[in-house]
Amino acid sequence: MIPLSLARIASLVGGRLADAGDGSATVAAPAFIDTRAPEVGGLFVAVTGERVDGHDYARAAVEAGAAGVLGARPTGVPTVVVDDPVASLGRLARHVVDELAPTVVALTGSQGKTGTKDYLAQLLASGGPTIATAGNRNNEIGVPLTVLRAVPETRFLAVEMGARGVGHIAELCSVVPPRIASVLNVGTAHIGEFGSREAIARAKGEIVEALPAGGTAVLNADDALVAAMASRTAATVVTFGQGGDVTWRAIELDDLGRPSFELGHDGAWSPVRLLEAGAHQVPNAAAAAAMASAAGIGWHEIVDGLGRSRSLSPWRMALHERADGVVVVNDAYNANPASMVAALDALAAIGERGRRRTVAVLGEMLELGDSSAADHVEVGAHLARIGIDVLVTVGPAAEDFAEGARRTPGWSGEVVTSAGREQATDWLRHNVVARDVVLVKASRGAALEHVADGLAEDLEGGNPTR
Repeated sequence: MIPLSLARIASLVGGRLADAGDGSATVAAPAFIDTRAPEVGGLFVAVTGERVDGHDYARAAVEAGAAGVLGARPTGVPTVVVDDPVASLGRLARHVVDELAPTVVALTGSQGKTGTKDYLAQLLASGGPTIATAGNRNNEIGVPLTVLRAVPETRFLAVEMGARGVGHIAELCSVVPPRIASVLNVGTAHIGEFGSREAIARAKGEIVEALPAGGTAVLNADDALVAAMASRTAATVVTFGQGGDVTWRAIELDDLGRPSFELGHDGAWSPVRLLEAGAHQVPNAAAAAAMASAAGIGWHEIVDGLGRSRSLSPWRMALHERADGVVVVNDAYNANPASMVAALDALAAIGERGRRRTVAVLGEMLELGDSSAADHVEVGAHLARIGIDVLVTVGPAAEDFAEGARRTPGWSGEVVTSAGREQATDWLRHNVVARDVVLVKASRGAALEHVADGLAEDLEGGNPTR
């Protein structure tokens, strides 16, 4: 973060000082909200949540090295007092963006955001110092926290943006106005909050509406709702997809499901081999390539960078091979119908190429609204159609997967239902055998990374693929 005194911060966000003397103490490190990960010299933002009030931790933050606090009330330590700390955090981030003027590359979509952002961050880094969203901190708190990690040398900001309703992305773009923006897809993730795919499209399209006339919109040519967003921006439009300006052909998967393909651009084709599992990584890589190209990264650097890029975020198609040959695919960070299908397809490909038994450990998909039960049944049916050998459901809500699999004609696989993580882990430990491949996937609330960790804890002497 650029150095700013507490007095200057108060002036920028319309706050007042409390217990801060003349306000000369300087914030020279990033802002943070968690005292378990303090930033020495940073700004602690006291956020009041449903169960925890950050103001109660203000003193601990300063004792851990924070230069001061941004809060809604005095805390007994140097504090910039404002009406709304989250809104003020956004105003502070906007000042830093205006001061440093990096190239802002923003992206949104119903699925694939974080994987694409991880590719993008590594491609942009070949052109200069880059700050990117950590994990999927893509909301009104995470976006400004990302911005406030920038320093004068920062050339690129790669920012993931999420939305829980219409207007949310527009607000995020007012904090960090993009120069390049992409919509990856419009799916059914969070449809319970939006009500329809069309409403999701209205919200996601706000990101291209925020572009200046000299900017670039990167749109998915294969998604009709996304392609239609070209009419919502005055920026130059570049597309990716099977029918896009950046495209691909000849996808082949290796024994661990990692794709090789040819990436097409301006009439030329370049071979690429990705290090992450799943054919769904190919459109993610193409989208990142299109954005990086719009940001001025050379095509040779893009192709080379894709071949070296790895996931920067945990629990996303993370491959581990145990010493006994069992492969564990930990994709437990989140789930929706489209990402479930993509992960299951990757599991099936690994099983087919390596002649392995396939085991899918699936927990509930959240925030699907009225279609939730039907969506779970359809994922189970897809699992059966592609021939997954064993389905392990975790928790009562996940039993709809089993219903979908069982009712699919011709499927002869096995269903194991478990009440929760411990029961599932116990079954896996006693029933998974050498050369099985196990996928673990669910929405974040299910916390199935504990199941994946429990299965992979015999990893000593094995080979974590990443």
